[in-house]
Amino acid sequence: MLFTDVVARLESAFARELPGAVAQNAMAPVPRRAWPPGLNPARIRDAAGLVLVFPIDDRAHIVLTVRADTLGRHSGQVALPGGVVDPGETFEQAALREAHEEVALDVSGVRVLGALTSLEIPVSGFRLHPIVAAKEARPSLVPADGEVARILEVPLDELLAPGSVQTTQRERDGRRLTIPAFHVGADEIWGATAMVLAEFLALLGWERLLT
Repeated sequence: MLFTDVVARLESAFARELPGAVAQNAMAPVPRRAWPPGLNPARIRDAAGLVLVFPIDDRAHIVLTVRADTLGRHSGQVALPGGVVDPGETFEQAALREAHEEVALDVSGVRVLGALTSLEIPVSGFRLHPIVAAKEARPSLVPADGEVARILEVPLDELLAPGSVQTTQRERDGRRLTIPAFHVGADEIWGATAMVLAEFLALLGWERLLT
């Protein structure tokens, strides 16, 4: 997909109602984890993640990270650049700050296009607020020591390609899960990141969500 076409389609899509949970659920693990009964909502922490669209040879790509092996529960997983929202920050500000801290993104020239539907992540106690933005040129990125093992520049064409989604069975915390995941090269994108990307791709007409 051409970068200019993607940005135009996203701008148009953000002017309409978002597909929301219907789109996210297309890539949700089954069964999906719920919040513990009686949880105080005040204990849920807000986090923000950045879906940055940029061109390489005019084709649209996004930035993802592979989390460092030292980061506990989600170590080694593919994620959006992002993290906890600091007091007084907007979700947009937090997403851009975290991207600068994690992958050294120069935020000058980054244009925010809109916010996707927030996503509950009970396993880690977060409510994730994904922010979609665009940069007109390929950014120069550097992984943060101790946080990011690798940076992925993922072509949207690969995410949208037939066969990019594969479903596996996996044991996690004593539960048997059915997990849909995007497969890009040797990397597997699943869980909250895949759910965010499902809504993002739905804005571009991803047909898997219509079946």
